[in-house]
Amino acid sequence: MLSLRARRAIPLVISCLTAFTSVSAFADNTLFTAMDDPATAKKPFEGNVQAGYNSQSGNSQSSTLLANTSMTWFNSDAAYSLWGAANNTTSSNVRSSEKYQAGGRTRYNLSDRNYLFGQASWLSDRFNGYDSRSTATGGYGRQVLNGPLSDLRVEFGPGVRHDEYHGGGRSTKALAYGAANYSYQLTDTTKFSEGVSALANEETTLNSETALSVAINDKFSLRLAYTVTYNSKPPASAPKNTDTTTSVSLVYGL
Repeated sequence: MLSLRARRAIPLVISCLTAFTSVSAFADNTLFTAMDDPATAKKPFEGNVQAGYNSQSGNSQSSTLLANTSMTWFNSDAAYSLWGAANNTTSSNVRSSEKYQAGGRTRYNLSDRNYLFGQASWLSDRFNGYDSRSTATGGYGRQVLNGPLSDLRVEFGPGVRHDEYHGGGRSTKALAYGAANYSYQLTDTTKFSEGVSALANEETTLNSETALSVAINDKFSLRLAYTVTYNSKPPASAPKNTDTTTSVSLVYGL
């Protein structure tokens, strides 16, 4: 059963989601954003591989490598997805960021507008204080818009999270989860998307990703993304509340 604080946090989660969606395809998988509607899927399988690399030398030396992949299978009323991602940054031959994640998700349509979902993920992000963070959630979703140009999905439900902190210690807590995902087809080759999620108990984690995808041809596209993660009570080994990431990656459709 959710704690009193978690129950009190639910209205805050909903209000945050409403604020974000007034400005929000599938966003960064770490955000727990909603999957596409299987009833409108154009093919039984969709997948992609994304990769980006940046290197600087001379007076300063740094390099950044990021990669992720997602695979989704559709049938008439259900969908299943798996994903994985890695992000590493080195500055002056010293590792300054190291993040790995993996997860899975399912969606089952109850009707053309309503669905059930379940998802689980694992994250390792020691520079932000977590040797391991495992999260599982499930609940109800609503397909608000599903048109040729715009798509909007919202969902919420209970969950549980297990943290193992880089500075030592661990915790397992119930939480309240909510998410929203909006996309708009600007042109035949350009899509804007905004995904947000909130997970709340004694602490609140808010995630937001704003992205622009531009198709180069049938297989390749360029993706620019800006991601913000806010933690109201970060671990002592990583005391800052907010982390941001800007990325440019080449996407290959499987």
